[in-house]
Amino acid sequence: MKLIVGLGNPGEQYAETRHNVGFMVVERLAEEFHLSLKRKGYQGVYGVGRILGEEVTLLLPQTFMNRSGASVGSASQSLGVEPGDLIVVHDEIDLEPGCLRVKVGGGHAGHNGLRSISSAIGNGFARLRVGVGRPPEGGDVAAYVLSRFSAAERASLPQWVVKGAEALAVVVGEGPVVAMNRYNQRSQTE
Repeated sequence: MKLIVGLGNPGEQYAETRHNVGFMVVERLAEEFHLSLKRKGYQGVYGVGRILGEEVTLLLPQTFMNRSGASVGSASQSLGVEPGDLIVVHDEIDLEPGCLRVKVGGGHAGHNGLRSISSAIGNGFARLRVGVGRPPEGGDVAAYVLSRFSAAERASLPQWVVKGAEALAVVVGEGPVVAMNRYNQRSQTE
């Protein structure tokens, strides 16, 4: 069993913000593999099914980003998922918009959702980092990640989300190392 978690904030006011790109990618993955995200539990909404022969649970925590660990910890404990079978999708300000990076383990780099998950279950889980870029110099990072994408970014966003869902499927079906070799690149256009 793999647990795939998209990070974001619940509520319409956050639906199209940079911080919610994790939700967007997992929702696209669910759509691609015909999995319904309508069940309620684990302090989130989730769906179960198979992706490339692997049994999976897709989870969108509804605890707000800074408390994601409560949802992920609850699901992990209930499902018997160890950190090695957890994949977390999140926004990453240290990557250009649309750039993808697959990583296993590592620190939270100031990302409060990752900090919360690491506190709840430890480290060693796989991550799909989706670049959202940095705010202008001197800009407030919290305000930036809670803001909506620019018009130019919105035009490219569907491609980023599709590519992110593809990368997730590779992590599930072929493992994080294969996904790293295939998707870790400098920019989305390479």
